Amino acid sequence: MFKKRMKRITPGQMIILSFATMIFIGACLLMLPFSTNDGKGAPFLDALFTSTSASCVTGLIMHDTAQYWSPFGQLIILILIQIGGMGVITMAILLFVLGGKKIGFKQRYFMQQSISAPKLGGIIRNTKWIIKATICVEALGAILLGIRFLPRFGLVKGLWYSIFHSISAFCNAGFDLMGTNQAYSSLTGYAGDILVSNVIAALIVLGGLGFFVWKDVVEYKHHLHKYSLQSKVVLFTTATLLIISTLYFFINDFSHWNMRLADQINVSIFQAVSPRTAGFNTIDLNKMNQSSIFFMTLLMLIGGSPQGTAGGFKTTTLAVLILSIRAVFNHKQNPQCFGRRISMDTLNNATALFMLFMVLFFTGTFLISAFDQLPILDALFEAASAIGTVGLTLGITPTLSSASHCILIFLMFFGRIGGLTLLLAISKHQVVANTNLPQENITIG
Repeated sequence: MFKKRMKRITPGQMIILSFATMIFIGACLLMLPFSTNDGKGAPFLDALFTSTSASCVTGLIMHDTAQYWSPFGQLIILILIQIGGMGVITMAILLFVLGGKKIGFKQRYFMQQSISAPKLGGIIRNTKWIIKATICVEALGAILLGIRFLPRFGLVKGLWYSIFHSISAFCNAGFDLMGTNQAYSSLTGYAGDILVSNVIAALIVLGGLGFFVWKDVVEYKHHLHKYSLQSKVVLFTTATLLIISTLYFFINDFSHWNMRLADQINVSIFQAVSPRTAGFNTIDLNKMNQSSIFFMTLLMLIGGSPQGTAGGFKTTTLAVLILSIRAVFNHKQNPQCFGRRISMDTLNNATALFMLFMVLFFTGTFLISAFDQLPILDALFEAASAIGTVGLTLGITPTLSSASHCILIFLMFFGRIGGLTLLLAISKHQVVANTNLPQENITIG
């Protein structure tokens, strides 16, 4: 009976089941006495919240990671971040490959849905490439961070801090170990450190771009006309958002702060990058003005790009919706992008996923605001941080009620698996994940 049910399971259901299983196992491990510094273990809700946040590469926390969790607990969190960032199914099938076991069609299909690959052919080869590239980027990030951390923390602790923050940044998780002296301080001690802040920012961007964008960049380099439509849309939208955000934060906020011009620019760049689902911050967010907080909320909702480690409703979805608006004003039947027509199926999927995302976001916001009597902007920020799998907070997440924590757990889980996966799981019919354009594909979920 069990085998028959497993044969009928859909890719969407498998992805949801794999993430839920990983979260539950992680929570059980974090409840062990030696997972916390006090030797008592974490309460179930605290462990479940932390495991969900790590597995869904979010970064929202109920306890400061350095002060509350033991080295073993921190290791469990890091493992959950790495597996969650790469995808549970991807990591599981990689173990099959390393073990020399044969990967069948169904496993390849599950893997394709897990990493949003444009086609089934070459899926194992592409997965191996993704794993190798990830290891190389994370290792390089750890080496660069070690230049600063090793002299400050010593060999063992400095090496651990370098590895932890490199993986956390690349996977867009936002967990940090800098709260030893001041809880929840994140990277505020490195606001003026060009090396640390820019290495973390670069890792965040690389992780959020998507693995198949990397392949185009590595293979075609500066020959942009050879890039896939997906890569062109991702790179253009990402660059546009980063430039606009940096200028906005600099003009509206940090240019008025009492710091050097170089530090103002550095902080503006970092805060433009971090809301793209990373969760690190180099300044106290509560000192920013309300308009900047609201703008950051919008950035968290957009998130990163498909096929990467980021959350949000994705840059490609935003691009398709904006292009459709332009098409309406230009009286065109179909939106166009870089000379290629975007099909109505792609537009319909983008609209449906965007609406589902926003309904859950606003519902979670209103419930959190009602349960904890929070100002609506504060509730909007925390809910956006959860569903966008960002991890930034105004400092209120640890103080929320159990009901609000459960809402954030659901929002983090949905934000990581994505609307398309949810539709694949509940639909009786096949939902088209990658809609064909002339000779190319674009992923909107």
